[in-house]
Amino acid sequence: MQNCSNCRPLAIDNGDVAALAALAFSVALLLSHVQLAAAADDPNALWHIVHEQCVPHQAQFGTPLPCAAVNEAAGYGILKDRNGASQFLLIATARVSGIEDPAILAPDAPDYWQPAWDATRLVQALLGRALPRVSLSLAINSAPRRSQNQFHIHVDCASVEVRDALRAHGAEIGTAWTPLAVPLAGHAYRAIRLPTLAQPNATPFHLVARLPEARADMGSESLVVVGAVFANGESGFYLLETRSGPGEELQDHGCAVAGSP
Repeated sequence: MQNCSNCRPLAIDNGDVAALAALAFSVALLLSHVQLAAAADDPNALWHIVHEQCVPHQAQFGTPLPCAAVNEAAGYGILKDRNGASQFLLIATARVSGIEDPAILAPDAPDYWQPAWDATRLVQALLGRALPRVSLSLAINSAPRRSQNQFHIHVDCASVEVRDALRAHGAEIGTAWTPLAVPLAGHAYRAIRLPTLAQPNATPFHLVARLPEARADMGSESLVVVGAVFANGESGFYLLETRSGPGEELQDHGCAVAGSP
């Protein structure tokens, strides 16, 4: 049996897990029939879904379908992606293009990262099991490597490669940016450790924006957040950055880590 002493507990009871899983599967089925063609061809499909369906459906009918959740006051919706058994997307409800949009660094910008991490509960609900933090991840693709022009964060399992690399080299990652000792998915990444995703002026966006090349061209940045338990037993996160590939390449939409010790 897997030792899950560092697993992220589901902050929902068994009845809620079943209900959330049923809702997510219903959403996925609805998307596969209604949104498949549009999402494949329209780079604004996510904007149309969240703006024209999820938000008004929540306001009018009290249900955010086809989204799994909407919090317009906090600036996001959660949608089951049509790819992968357990992948979700956090989508901005305001018109924000992506990581290059100045709105993400505005003083009044919504906190997208913590709600995205909270949505890993849905990933675990669909998988039917709790996973260690280092098996869960968030990813943003750079502007040239994404298909949609509405800000979104991919929420899903980390790849086995990423989990194992961070287990082996996590102790080498500190509170300043440093090159990761091994390439991931064939690309060089830099890494930094975070105690929280929502520290004012030190969110993942702010930290990457401190890199000179990022300040000049945020659109070329891909970011990945992976859960961590540090040597002192405290929980936190690893933030990974590259300008060479899509951050989503470090995720596994088949969630092999769910069956890997």
